[in-house]
Amino acid sequence: MASKTAYDIAAVSDPTTEPFWKACSEGRLVVQRCRACGRHQFYPRPYCLSCQGEVEWVEASGTGTIYALTTVRVPVQPELPPPYMVAIVELAEGPRLLTNILGGSAAIGQPVRLAWRRRDPLPPLPVFTAAG
Repeated sequence: MASKTAYDIAAVSDPTTEPFWKACSEGRLVVQRCRACGRHQFYPRPYCLSCQGEVEWVEASGTGTIYALTTVRVPVQPELPPPYMVAIVELAEGPRLLTNILGGSAAIGQPVRLAWRRRDPLPPLPVFTAAG
């Protein structure tokens, strides 16, 4: 999803999360990986939660499994008219990500793949659809 849009990364980021939002603006999903123990983590932090080692950003595969799921049936934001699905997706790399599931139906344990929800001028959000 490479885009030529100039996204307002500063509006959503801080020094720890800026690489994540920059990658999202390029259509890439990245997570942190510890250089010492090799564990992946998400939400971004300045060090590894397992061993306090140095972390680097790596591209995620964009695949995962629905770990938890609910349907929101009340209006929360104008750009998200209900009903819509909110899920915790366990990425193939291990970390879990709170996100939306696009499409009419989904189930816990279902494989999913990465998609993107545009929200100009902010960077797009990683969302997921049923795989296959």
